Amino acid sequence: MEHINPDGLIKNPAFSQIVTTEGKGKTIYIGGQNAVNEKREIVGKGDILKQAEQVMKNLEIALQSCGANFDNLVKLNIHIVQGQNAYGAFQVSQKFLGQNSKPPTITVLYVAGLINPDFLLEIDAIAFLPRD
Repeated sequence: MEHINPDGLIKNPAFSQIVTTEGKGKTIYIGGQNAVNEKREIVGKGDILKQAEQVMKNLEIALQSCGANFDNLVKLNIHIVQGQNAYGAFQVSQKFLGQNSKPPTITVLYVAGLINPDFLLEIDAIAFLPRD
């Protein structure tokens, strides 16, 4: 994996502008994760910060199940229900992503709603696990 932040584009420690992958490895596509725990309970109804924490835990479980971790992330697509505190959710996610010296590319969208009206946030991801 190569993380590229070319001159002419903003440089931000929280995300990369471009990530390329090549060579032997496994690409991991993680479907949209929301604040549902393993008991099918919605965690943090009405609380974007608690939901962000659960979403990140779900992403961590998904990555670990493939032998990967947050360092292997290439791309995050973040969908936040309009009117929610995106900055607060971002701060929560940094507990998981903040240790990554080569952060993934990130797209953030405000949406009118998600499939369940209690969901305030959903994130899908792409990761790459290199093989020797």
